[in-house]
Amino acid sequence: MRSHLIARCGGFFRAAGLAALALLLTLTIANAERRVALVLGNSQYQHAVPLTNPVRDAQAMAERLKKLDFEVVSGFDQTKSQTQATIAQFAKQVRGADIALFFYAGHGLQASGKNYLLPVDAALEDETSLDFEAVSVDFVLRQMSRETSIRLVFLDACRDNPLAEVLAKTAGVSGASSGLAEIPIENGGAGTLVAFAASPNQLAYDGSGEHSPFTAALLQRIGESNVSITEAMNRVTSDVFKATAGKQRPWINVSLTTEVVLHRIDLNAPLIVGEASPLPAEGASGARNTGAAGGSGQGDDQLALDVLRQKIPRLASDAPILFDHPIDFGDPAIDGKSIAQLIKGKPLFSPVEGLDKSVWEGKHCDGCHEWNEARLCDQAKNFAANDVSVLRLQHPLGTRFKVALAKWAQGGCK
Repeated sequence: MRSHLIARCGGFFRAAGLAALALLLTLTIANAERRVALVLGNSQYQHAVPLTNPVRDAQAMAERLKKLDFEVVSGFDQTKSQTQATIAQFAKQVRGADIALFFYAGHGLQASGKNYLLPVDAALEDETSLDFEAVSVDFVLRQMSRETSIRLVFLDACRDNPLAEVLAKTAGVSGASSGLAEIPIENGGAGTLVAFAASPNQLAYDGSGEHSPFTAALLQRIGESNVSITEAMNRVTSDVFKATAGKQRPWINVSLTTEVVLHRIDLNAPLIVGEASPLPAEGASGARNTGAAGGSGQGDDQLALDVLRQKIPRLASDAPILFDHPIDFGDPAIDGKSIAQLIKGKPLFSPVEGLDKSVWEGKHCDGCHEWNEARLCDQAKNFAANDVSVLRLQHPLGTRFKVALAKWAQGGCK
């Protein structure tokens, strides 16, 4: 009887301990960073050409952001009054957030240098219509700037809009056009990133596929593991430019004073998570270990690491790496130079994300980093011990230089 009581008590305290641990982990994650997003998408316009993709774009983005731990306030095919109510809800929820994000897909236009987003019931007849029927982008930005640290804005709203032409002709509004105007970035918090689907004053494609070229690239890049948002947007720009055969180039205005990574993986954390399942009973057939109960197990973590490893670039040569011998990196910018030469040269990329070019461009690497052979060897040993760590941050000399350092360390830093 006593043994059964002890067993029950043991099970109770074990369950209580796991519950407390789960609560602690939940509180830790919640307290780490608060993210709030507003996602709007309009396709079924009543007074303008309906669009195929915006609602699908916005719905997919809302789901993507939820997986990245955002509280998402969303609205699809909304009228002006509905849009205002959605923005009001977002304004209350976003206050004090660490990251505030706004994504919009649909018709947009500019008039006299101001950007406007169009609800589905907008019917622009004169200049007054802009205030009463359209939504000013500046108005949304003000709501997401109250006591927030980081602000991220993505506007897939430069599609050809016949209402802009009507407004310009019939109402005589100067500068009315479909392309959006540049948005100046104000100081405050840890900074702001504004991304347009196309360059200012130019049009973007709605796309013939499931998503527009811009949103398709953004969905793929925004949650890549351990990739900063600025690097992700560089990749988005490249993807869209290629997908449209050079006809559309996204435009990014960024002023961030800190690195923003929306999907960070601790590469040094143990791969085994949770508790192993009990061993199968003797003689049982077809039983298998399912890993941690109630969550993803070792397989998911290993898969994430395998995906990262596939992104590690290979050097063009398998020859041993020596400190003062030329190296065939596979990167024309640094090929044929030794480690010794490169650390006394000039950086190819900013050593700190968001650093103005005037601070680092043309300077010498050894002056910024105090690099020498011994310091570099210590850094190289870290890369060798944890191969995917070469992907963590953009290196001033590129990722292939990190890969070469890891190989140099494996050979004893000779």
